[in-house]
Amino acid sequence: MAEAVSEIAVVAGLSEQGQGIVRAGKTAFVPGALPGETIRFRRVRRHRQYDEARLEAVLSSASTRVAPRCAHFDICGGCALQHLESRAQLALKQQQLAETLQRLARLEPLRWLEAISSRPWSYRRRARLGVKYVTRKGRVLVGFRERASHFVADLERCEVLAEPIGSLIAPLAALIGQLSVREQLPQVEVAVGDRTAALVLRVLAAPIEQDLGLLREFEARHAVRIYLQSGGPASVRALTEPQQPLSYALSESDLELEFGPSDFIQINAEANRALVAAAGTLLELTGAAHVLDLYCGLGNFSLALARRAGSVVGIEAEAALVERARNNARRNGIINAQFFQADLSGSDLAGAAWLRAPYSHVLLDPPRAGAREMLPQIAQLAPQRLLYVSCHPGTLARDLGVLVHEHGFELLAAGVVDMFAHTAHVESVALLRPQRSAQ
Repeated sequence: MAEAVSEIAVVAGLSEQGQGIVRAGKTAFVPGALPGETIRFRRVRRHRQYDEARLEAVLSSASTRVAPRCAHFDICGGCALQHLESRAQLALKQQQLAETLQRLARLEPLRWLEAISSRPWSYRRRARLGVKYVTRKGRVLVGFRERASHFVADLERCEVLAEPIGSLIAPLAALIGQLSVREQLPQVEVAVGDRTAALVLRVLAAPIEQDLGLLREFEARHAVRIYLQSGGPASVRALTEPQQPLSYALSESDLELEFGPSDFIQINAEANRALVAAAGTLLELTGAAHVLDLYCGLGNFSLALARRAGSVVGIEAEAALVERARNNARRNGIINAQFFQADLSGSDLAGAAWLRAPYSHVLLDPPRAGAREMLPQIAQLAPQRLLYVSCHPGTLARDLGVLVHEHGFELLAAGVVDMFAHTAHVESVALLRPQRSAQ
C-alpha cells in the first residue's frame, strides 16, 4: 500500500471521543483538531468506514483553541480536550446531548438547563493509574494510558488529579521503582477525600518487609493513606491503621459522607455538590415527599434529599455500599432514610416490599448501561417528578425515549454537568413528569 500523503481540510465537528471529524472524502478522525479549523493531516490507520489520522498542522485556528496546560497532553490519554476553552467544552457537550436526544429518541426538552460548571483543574478525586517498570528506561512509569495505546504514559505530574495526588506522580513512580515487587504492581487506584487521600496499590506478589518500610515512610512524608490489594475488592487492606477515614462534605445539606478507598463516588467534588443541590431544587421536594433513589450508592443523593423530604428509600446492588449508606445516615442523624440491596439490572423485583410503597418522586443515577430494566416499574409508580442523572447520552436517550413514547412521560428539562472537564465524557440530567399531571 502506498504511503499516505498529507491532506488539507476543514474540520466538520467533534466525535464522542473528542476527535476532530473530517468529511472530505472518506471520514477521518483527527485527535487535536477542533471544529471550523483548517488543518493538514495524514491518515495513519484505515478501516472500512473511517480512517484514523494524525494532525500535522493547524493552518487556521478556532477562536476557542487554547494552549493545553499539561505538558503531557499530546501523549497522555487521560484528557482529550485541554486544547478547547472550558466554556466551549460545556457548550459542545450540551450540543452533543441535544443531538443525541433528537437522533436516538426524537426528543427535545421543554427547556434547557444552564450547565452546572466546576473548576477545570485539580478536580479528579477518583482514578485508576497504570504502573509499568520499563527495563530499557530503568525506571517505573505511573500514569494514564497513552492515547490509542496500552502503554503507560510517562508523566511527571497530572493537572486534573486532585491534590496532593496530582503532584505525587513522579515521587510515587520513584517509590515503586525501589520495591522488590515493582514488576508485580500493575496499577494504583486513587481516592481523594476532603481531608486525606488514599492510594490502593494492586500487588500480585507479597511485598517484603523492606518494601513495607519504604511504603510507610512515603505515607508519612506525603500525608496519604496507602492500601494494598492482593486480589478482589475484598482483599484491600490498610498499610497502617487509618487514623482518619476518607470523607467529603455536602455543606448545603450539612452532611459529611464517609467512603472507602475503592467505593464509587462522583469523580468531581465541586460538580457533585452543585448537582446534589440542583437535584433537590428540580424535584421540588416538600416535607410530604416520598422519594425513591435508585442506584443510590453510599447515599450521595439520598441523604441530601432526606433533609428536604418526608422519607427516602435508597436501592443499591452492592452490599458494601448499602451498609456504607446506612452508616452515613446514622453519622448524620438522619432517621427518615432507608437503604436496601437489590439487583436493578434484570432480577425479578416482584416481591420487593420497597417497590410496593407509594413514591411521589424518583431519582435514578444508573451506570453507563442505563436503566432499561427498571423503566416499567418506574412508570407504574407514576411519580410527580422523575430526575434521571446519566453518564452516557446514548443510554439516556434510549431510556427517555421509552419513558416518553411508551409510558407517557413528558421531558421537562435537560442539561449537562461539568463532571469530567477536559475529557469527552458527558454527564447530564433530565427532568420528567407523567403527561397527565401537566397543568
